[in-house]
Amino acid sequence: MKAHVNGTVIAEAPEEQLVKIEGNWYFPPSSVKSEFLEKSPTPYTCPWKGECQYFSVVVDGQKLQDRAWSYPTPYPASFDRVGTDYSNYVAFWKEVQVSA
Repeated sequence: MKAHVNGTVIAEAPEEQLVKIEGNWYFPPSSVKSEFLEKSPTPYTCPWKGECQYFSVVVDGQKLQDRAWSYPTPYPASFDRVGTDYSNYVAFWKEVQVSA
């Protein structure tokens, strides 16, 4: 699976390494090219996953605000619901396309 913006791949991993949560694919941290992500100050806490870290995706000078997110320290109870530890896995939204 690949996450890409206008042909630039920002994350890539075999599907079996990804985690699908609420319809979103979460990529393992080692598969994400961090040079395309900027930490965002946008706050959010999911009632069942915990505190979220948003990122802006920056590709070719284009900044896509809050189009990626991760849970650095998810609530341990959420691991049972998801089926695995997904700490620091990264998901993408809108203009970031995820495909096989």
